[in-house]
Amino acid sequence: MLTLGSYFFYAWWNPWFVLLMITSTIIDFTCGKVIHGSGSKTHYRKLGLLISIIANLSILGFFKYGNFFVDNISVLALSVGLGEIPLPNFFREIILPIGISFYTFQSMSYTIDIYRKHAKPATDFLSFACYVSMFPQLVAGPIVRYSDIANQLKERIHSTGTFVYGFSRFNYGFAKKILLANPVGEVADLCFSAGELSLSTPAAWIGICFYSFQIYFDFSAYSDMAIGLGRMFGFRFNENFNSPYKSKSITEFWRRWHISLSSFLRDYLYIPLGGNRKGSSRTYFNLILVMFLGGLWHGAQWTFIAWGIIHGSFLVIEKLLRNSRLFRNIPNLIKVSFTFTIVAIAWVFFRAENFDRAFIYLSSMFGAGDSSQPSAILLSQVTRPMVWLMAVISIIFIFATPNSGQFLKKLTKTKVSIGLLLLVLSVSFMFAQDFNPFLYFQF
Repeated sequence: MLTLGSYFFYAWWNPWFVLLMITSTIIDFTCGKVIHGSGSKTHYRKLGLLISIIANLSILGFFKYGNFFVDNISVLALSVGLGEIPLPNFFREIILPIGISFYTFQSMSYTIDIYRKHAKPATDFLSFACYVSMFPQLVAGPIVRYSDIANQLKERIHSTGTFVYGFSRFNYGFAKKILLANPVGEVADLCFSAGELSLSTPAAWIGICFYSFQIYFDFSAYSDMAIGLGRMFGFRFNENFNSPYKSKSITEFWRRWHISLSSFLRDYLYIPLGGNRKGSSRTYFNLILVMFLGGLWHGAQWTFIAWGIIHGSFLVIEKLLRNSRLFRNIPNLIKVSFTFTIVAIAWVFFRAENFDRAFIYLSSMFGAGDSSQPSAILLSQVTRPMVWLMAVISIIFIFATPNSGQFLKKLTKTKVSIGLLLLVLSVSFMFAQDFNPFLYFQF
């Protein structure tokens, strides 16, 4: 029932893409059987793994990066004097299947774990299909590894307590999305959509701070809802966020932000590349490469790649300075403030449509913005009392309170009641709001 419900849920947006998911599921289920059943026959084991990786990356590459590579080939040809290369319109019409980055990574991790003997293959196709398609975390994560829920697919504990916890966790996540992410997102969009002459330095900083709030509230809200829905069905998914803006370094940030992705990149890319075991130079190269690919995973744009490289560069800098006495003696408040500032500046590339917009926005942030009348009008819009109230609320929830998992670790009747009130309030606001974006649709 859960598998059929998940397929129906996914088909609601585009029925044809269910066939793509089923194809990927069949390939990886078969490859898992081949890898496990080959025993000591190394070449068959490697062949099964290779087919799985190539199939998953080909599906992801075609649908997510087809347009990107086609456009860049054309630009490269023009730059070297070969003239414009006419490209088929077919590539322009490719539609990105929702959640494809999440379920291909999940499916691929299954065969890799079997190859490494970290997991056993699914005993039946239905269990594996349920794992790949499970609707609570299908379209926005967290990325769930098969080894984490293999036993849960066979046997789960259902109780009133687990259901109430899951329902409450969903309610708090839903409220975070509707009551926090959407309002701060409106302010961020107002600043990022402003023209070059309309954006003053204060407005630019307000905009990027509110976007930082928005993307955290939005994405962590989806993770809360996924964890809550999973618990309602008896599944326990790992936490995906741990108050990331409280981090004192970029290294710590990536231990707290999108934990399922950062651990995936660490275990399936950074460590196989050699991690920090092959000398300092190789470690720095690995960090840059992993974050480069992490940026590319987020979207087929050079701005995402730039975002990844910025984070990778600061990871390298922190490796270089980790034993510095000066670095260790910096007060924690300054470390947290500096880390948040770096993360916010990097978010400019994540949010901007292209490099031109990113550099225009950055120039306004650092004093090159115009202070004419249009700029004053925009500033008055983003400094209204309601905006300041949302800023204060956001700062309190981000820096001064525990995250959802910690807050609901000990569930009480009061917390359950508050969750019910938040659900009613959120549903009321949802139908009254025109602004309700799904930021992670593109991933």
